[in-house]
Order: sequence, then structure tokens, then C-alpha cells
Amino acid sequence: MTWLRRLRACLLAGGLGAAMLVGAQPAPTVHVLQVHDAIGPASADYIVRGLRKAQEAGAALVVLELDTPGGLDTSMRQIIQAILGSAVPVATYVSPSGARAASAGTYILYASHVAAMAPSTTLGAATPVAIGMPGGGGETPRPPPRGASAPASAPQADAMTAKQVNDAAAFIRGLAQQRGRNAEWAERAVREAVSLTAVEAERERVIDVVARDLTELLDRIDGRSVRTAAGEVTLRTRGAEAKRVPPGWRHQLLSVIASPSLALILMMMGIYGLLFEFSSPGFGVPGVVGAICLLLALFALQMLPINYAGLALLALGIALMAAEAVSPTFGVLGVGGLVAFVAGGVLLFDDDVPGYGVPLPLLLGMAALSALLIAGGGTMALRARRRPLASGALQMVGALGEVLEPDADAAWVRVHGERWRARAGVPLAAGQQVRVTGLAGLTLQVEPVAADGGTSRQGATP
Repeated sequence: MTWLRRLRACLLAGGLGAAMLVGAQPAPTVHVLQVHDAIGPASADYIVRGLRKAQEAGAALVVLELDTPGGLDTSMRQIIQAILGSAVPVATYVSPSGARAASAGTYILYASHVAAMAPSTTLGAATPVAIGMPGGGGETPRPPPRGASAPASAPQADAMTAKQVNDAAAFIRGLAQQRGRNAEWAERAVREAVSLTAVEAERERVIDVVARDLTELLDRIDGRSVRTAAGEVTLRTRGAEAKRVPPGWRHQLLSVIASPSLALILMMMGIYGLLFEFSSPGFGVPGVVGAICLLLALFALQMLPINYAGLALLALGIALMAAEAVSPTFGVLGVGGLVAFVAGGVLLFDDDVPGYGVPLPLLLGMAALSALLIAGGGTMALRARRRPLASGALQMVGALGEVLEPDADAAWVRVHGERWRARAGVPLAAGQQVRVTGLAGLTLQVEPVAADGGTSRQGATP
């Protein structure tokens, strides 16, 4: 029986060792990304880079805390492509309470491996918005219900609208089918702009989990199997360490630059800086600052959904205001430039795209500033025109001088502290006052000045 006791002791020691090894394994790590703003180029860059870093670090899960009113279609599709191609599972969590995943946020929620919401949050209203469409108000009109015929007088723009809506509906329906979620409601969210609360979304199989906080979310999805780009993955998230990944300097820079208001301000500063440098060369600073601002503005505009008709009006307005500053048109070009500038700023960005409109007070303020600059430049030019001449040949005519060295043929005189060769129709005497009547090359034409200040035609005895 001794060998049985020894065998039992060995088995017990092996079990304890295995338990200790299991307990020594590090807890899984969950990377948490936060997007609490409109979906744009900066958000897309932040999420794509965050997913790549999570895969390199071997994270068990990426949680995307989302609160967005919507955003740009191109940025949204870039994020969805990164999620679909990620080897690390992605859980999109609409948080905190009161947050929303509207428009582009709904698509991202449907594309994620796990869709979760906090209580008192909403999602939906996923109808696409047309940028720069003719006739436009910005938001895509609702198409007629299925089975109903469109009016015969519908404009051609309705065909483009229907194409965009159908494309968006097919896109979100495909995401719903891939993740096993409610495809019918997803299509209604696109075609009818409907929305749901968190409880309703869970009941309608739009999302997977309603969780009060991140810890509850990780506990509730533990053991769930999801299919990623690398294959089937079973989530082990209970007790996982949550590592928040804050936005880097690149995301913050893109967020600042990709602001429509700042892009407009940078463009104005750039153009005015270059105009000042070209009109008064030699300073250097306005030209350098203007070039930098203009390049940053162009970089921002190529990331933003701009209306090219609005951009053309904006450029025309700035050109007319610049022309007003250098040409005597009595305000005609300036007024036209101000009108074109304001109209171009209103049309440049679509206010219906969340977070991508330019406030009207900013446009009016910039137009007023431009008007003040034009008025100030015109006033300075008028004052300069009325001011007496201070240099040049015409300024010499009428000036008084003193004869320094008389000569039979010519004389040397001092005018404005300078020594000039002078000729007169009468003989001159040293110390005599003369007045300049003309200039021939570098020789002055002068005549004597009488003692009473008048011009004397009589010569003085040398």
C-alpha cells in the first residue's frame, strides 16, 4: 500500500502545480478606443491604427466606445473595412448613457463582431446624405415606399438619390447577414430613418448585449464565439485588463485641421498673406505664413466633403476683394466679392452632414473683416493721393534753393540740402535765393526770388 500512497501524493502535487501554472497565466488584455465625435478622417485613422496596434500587442478584444451623430461615408467605410479584416474581435459599445450611434455609427455597430449598448442610448437614422447634389438641401429625400410608384415629374436628382439609398441599404443588409443580426430593421433604418433604444434594439436582435458599464460588458460576452478574419475565436474577457488607448498627436492634428471652419480661416489667411507679400515684397514673413496656411487648407479640403461650386464662388469672392484693393472701382468689385464669398461659404460644406457645416456668423464675420480691410486700404490710398509729393522730379519743381557758386554759363545751388547744377536766364549771385522751375536731366532750371518772395526777372550785380 506504500506505493499507492506515493502515487496519490505525486498526483496531488502535479494537480497543485498545474493549478499554480494556470493561475500564473496573465489576464487577457482588452484595448479600449473612444470616439465621441463625428466620424471623419481623423476618427478613421485613429481606429485603423488602434486595430493594427491591438493585433500586434496580441489583445484579446478591441472595444470601441462610440458616441457619434454620424459622419462621412468614406471614413465610415474605411473603418468598416478595417473591422471586417481584423484578426482581433471588435466590440462596438454605444456608451455612456445618453450616447447615440446615429447614421454612420449604425453601420459600424452592425459591422462589429459584438454590438452592445448602454441603457438610455439610441441608434438608427442611417439614411445617407447627398453632398453637393443639385437642388439642394443636403439630406437625401426619402424614396417612396416599396410598391409605390414615384411621381412622373420627379427630377433627375431623384434617380441619384435612389441609387445612393439602395446602395446603402444593400451594404447594411450585407453586414447584418454576415453578423446574424436583424437585416429587415437595418434596411428600414436606411430607407425610413427609424431609430431604436437600447432595450428595443436587444429585443429586435439588432444588438447582442445591453450593459451598464465596460466591466459588465466583458463579463456578459465571455465565452461567446465570433468569426474574425483569422477564423473562429472564443472570447475570454471575464476579468480582462482594460487598456485605454488615447488618441495620438496625429489624430489630434487631423481633428483640428479637418475642421471646416478652420479650413476656411486657413485659406483666407493663406491668400491674404500671399497677396500682401506680392504687393509689398521683401517682408518674407507674410509670404511664408500664407503659403503654410494655404497648404494646410488645401490638405483639409481634400479630406472634407466639399461642394466645388461653393469652392469656386469662394475663390472668386477672394479674387474680387483682392482686385478691389488694388484697382479704383469705387467698391463694385469689393461688394461683388463679399457676396460671392458669403454664398461660396454657405455652399462649400453641407450642414446636414453632422459636424461638417460652417457657422453663418463665422462667414459674416470673415466677410466683415475683409470689408474693413478693403475700406482701410482704400482710405490709405486716398490719403496718399492727396498728400504732397515727397520725392521725384515733380517734387523739385517750386522748391527754394540758395546759390553756392555763380558762373557765367551755370551755377551750383543747394536745394533740399543737396548740391545741384543749375541754369537761369539771368546772371546769379552767391547767396541769392532761387526757385526751381524745371528739371532737364541732372540740371535744374531756376529763377531768382525777389526779397518780397516773388520772382525777380532782373539779375543781381555780382
